[in-house]
Amino acid sequence: MSTQDYMNTSVQEPPLDYSFRNIQVIQDLMSEEPRKGQRPLKHSKSGKSLTQSLWLNNNVLNELKGFNQVISQLLQHPENLAWIDLSFNDLTSIDPVLTTLFNLSVLYLHGNSIQRLGEVNKLAILPRLRSLTLHGNPMEEEKGYRSDILRLSCFTEHQGSVEMPQRPR
Repeated sequence: MSTQDYMNTSVQEPPLDYSFRNIQVIQDLMSEEPRKGQRPLKHSKSGKSLTQSLWLNNNVLNELKGFNQVISQLLQHPENLAWIDLSFNDLTSIDPVLTTLFNLSVLYLHGNSIQRLGEVNKLAILPRLRSLTLHGNPMEEEKGYRSDILRLSCFTEHQGSVEMPQRPR
């Protein structure tokens, strides 16, 4: 399958889903079975997944050390990763490895422990990022959170969206 064929078909593929697996470190993905969805995952001849989506939500990850090495073993085309769900983990910062995923368009980080609003600026380098969730992180309590997030160049320039909780009335 050519890379172009992959780009055209894998968006339709179900995610590689490791949610609710109590994963503590990224390397645990190598010994864990992904969750089975309604549609089976397609794999390359080498056994790697042909998907652009990776779900790691509702685990206990506090860092992404070794992320590139592990996804290279799991995904046929890790460079085409477009959607990562890291929500409801224990991440305290936005790991620089996420800034190397230039095809990333959806990133869920809500319900983590990210303290500093400045962490989000790292993501400005991602040209295709269109959807980012951050609610439920301690940074949400920083003064100016809503306006600062909306001003981020990576979202205003690309006209993406940031999901925000409703303001109390």
